[in-house]
Amino acid sequence: MAATMKKGVAAEDVNVTFEDQQKINKFARNTNRMSELKDEIEARKKSLQNLEDASDDLMMFEDDALLIPYQIGDVFISHSQEETQEMLEAAKEALQDEIKALEGRVSSIQELLGDLKVQLYAKFGNNINLEADES
Repeated sequence: MAATMKKGVAAEDVNVTFEDQQKINKFARNTNRMSELKDEIEARKKSLQNLEDASDDLMMFEDDALLIPYQIGDVFISHSQEETQEMLEAAKEALQDEIKALEGRVSSIQELLGDLKVQLYAKFGNNINLEADES
């Protein structure tokens, strides 16, 4: 989605100043960044769900002496059930913190986009389209 001037005959000719072009470019960059952040949030939520599923599966084990392989990077390291559970909890908390931080960034970008929309629609009216394409 980018800020685009509508095609067709415009009711009024509006000159696009350098500052206006900068605002339009800023809107487009931030819209793309917000889309990327939302995709990243979804990926982190899937990872969080996988950790929660692993934690649930781990609780079903009855043998506490069983060593559980836990992946760190490209290597699997065997830990006791309790140690593995603690590592899973720490990883879940870290992911939840990352998700909250990303959601905070999305929120601040949405505020900025809202301000830019108001400014650009005030100047260009219906001659500019700043809405997301739903395709």
